[in-house]
This record gives sequence, C-alpha cells and structure tokens, in this order.
Amino acid sequence: MAKTDPLFPILQGPPPIRTGPLARRAAAAPLDSAGCLTEYRPLPSRSIVSKVASRRKMPFTHAINPYRGCEFACRYCYARYAHEFLELTPEDFEHKIYFKENAAWLLEQDLRKLKPGTHIALGTATDPYQPLERKQRVTRSLLEVFARSSGFTLGLVTKSTLVARDADLLKEIARRHRLTVHFTVTTMDVKLARVLEPRAPRPDLRMGTLARLRQAGIRAGVLCSPVMPGITDSRASMAAVARAAAGAGANFFAAGALFLKPCSQPAFFKFVREQFPAQLAAYERRYGASAFVSAEYRKRIADLVDAICREHKLGKRYADQPEEEPARIVELQPWLPFAG
Repeated sequence: MAKTDPLFPILQGPPPIRTGPLARRAAAAPLDSAGCLTEYRPLPSRSIVSKVASRRKMPFTHAINPYRGCEFACRYCYARYAHEFLELTPEDFEHKIYFKENAAWLLEQDLRKLKPGTHIALGTATDPYQPLERKQRVTRSLLEVFARSSGFTLGLVTKSTLVARDADLLKEIARRHRLTVHFTVTTMDVKLARVLEPRAPRPDLRMGTLARLRQAGIRAGVLCSPVMPGITDSRASMAAVARAAAGAGANFFAAGALFLKPCSQPAFFKFVREQFPAQLAAYERRYGASAFVSAEYRKRIADLVDAICREHKLGKRYADQPEEEPARIVELQPWLPFAG
C-alpha cells in the first residue's frame, strides 16, 4: 500500500503527557472541529476573569480572554507565552485554539467578586473576535452579561470587523459602564499587513468598522502597535494610520514599540530573516540583550505620536501615557480572592 501523508498532520499521534492541571484539561479536550491546519477544542475553565500581574503600573487590573490561541497568526504576537500554561509550544498558538466553556456563567460568578469601577480588559492575550467567534459566540455571551450589569471600566481590543455584529450590545454596555474599543492597526499598507498579520482583516476594513462604532456613539480608537523598527516606524507610515483613524472619527491614537519576549523572538527573527533580511542585523543588535527597545527609541516614538496626534486632532488613549510592557495573565483558582 502506498504511503500517504495525512490531510491534518497536527491531529495525528498520541496525546502528550501533561503535568499541570490546566494542561491536563487541555490535553483531554475533545476535538470540536478543524480547518486550515487548525484545530478547535473546548476548554473547561474554573473562572473567566484573571488578575493581571506586571512589574509596571497597568491601566487595568483584570483581563478576560474568551479563547486560548489566535488564528490571526500575527508574526509579532507577544501572547504566545499563554500556551505555556497548556504546556504547548509557541508555534501551537495559531494552530491549537481553545474556546472556554460556560464563559457567561463563569463571568457572572466572577463579577460578584469585583468592586465597582474595576478596570477589565477584554482580549489581552488573544483576539476575542477571531474567526472561531462566528460559530462559538463566546465573546457575545460575555457582552450579554455586561449588558445586564453596570459600573465597570471596560476595554476591548481587536483587529476584527466582526465586532460590528455586537454594536447593539456595545451601545448598551457603554450606557452602563465606561467602555472603550481599541482597534489594532499597524500599517495601512495592505500588502505589508498581509505579511505581518496573515489572517487578520485588511486595515481599511478595520477602519470602516471603527467608523461604524463611532457612528453608534461608542468610544473607539486606534492602537498603532507594535511599531516595528525599520518596518513600520517611519513618520509616513504612522501618520497614514493616524490620518485614516481621524477620517473614521477615532477618539484617540496610540502606539508602542515592538517587544520580543523569549517565546516570540525566534519566530520573529526567522520572519525578519525571510521577509526583511536587510533588517536582521539591526534587530539582533536591538533585541539581542533585551526584550525591549532603548529608552531613547521609546521617547522618539512617544514624541512622534504626540506630534501626529496634534496634527490630526486625535486624543490620547488614557489620561496618562500608556505603559509599554504588556500584561502577563496570572491563572487564578476560583477560590482565590481578586486583589486590587
């Protein structure tokens, strides 16, 4: 009999032996569906709201991620570390996607533990509107809970046009809470965006969706992040994003420099080697000893953002300048208190 390769090689072979409780639940999760060399599985969860831990002061204290893993496959994604909790590899992040079961019920329980005014970010380690949301509607189920509650400060981050589907809920949430929707747009160059963010919607479509939310009276703006040295950090590139944001009626424009934690550096360096070989040596010098760019580079970007915001009459994301470092999410057990 002739030897043939399986259509979905990632689905073959015995399941790995996992040691942590969360990793064991992930390993035991049944296959729900598969497509485009990606598998989707339900993940039993004990809570949906996580406490944020960071060395720096962050503008939010808690986070919600309806999914684990993200199909958009952005080359610069810092959140690949999240699959370490499942004892999976960074490469698995865009191929093994988990959706959290009973998310709405869990959120109702978690919100009872939080004080009014708590700052909650939705979508810090995975896009809440990635393609699987069309079928699973986990994010919408969470918004339905928020539409019945009140008093929190909510931030939602996405690259997806699917968020417009939930404009009705977002309007009600904005009435009951302090809500801000953030659209990540790194470049208006469609060809470059396809290279950087292979499966995310085109940047012009994101701006169109932003305009729809603003017309609905929802506070929304643009994160031109991460700014990638030698790729998207020119004034012309960033100004093009800001100009489109202003045209869409954005409330604010913000940007932060690329950081490369150990889980994402090898993959990004490989990407630069293949797509921008002339930049490789500069990246190795810049990020070889640190995950973060220099203070001088951060100041240059901050000054550029300030100038661009003044030019296009765009406000700031927060009253204070946002931090550069992303939040790491601490996996909480349901019986642990949510410290402020």
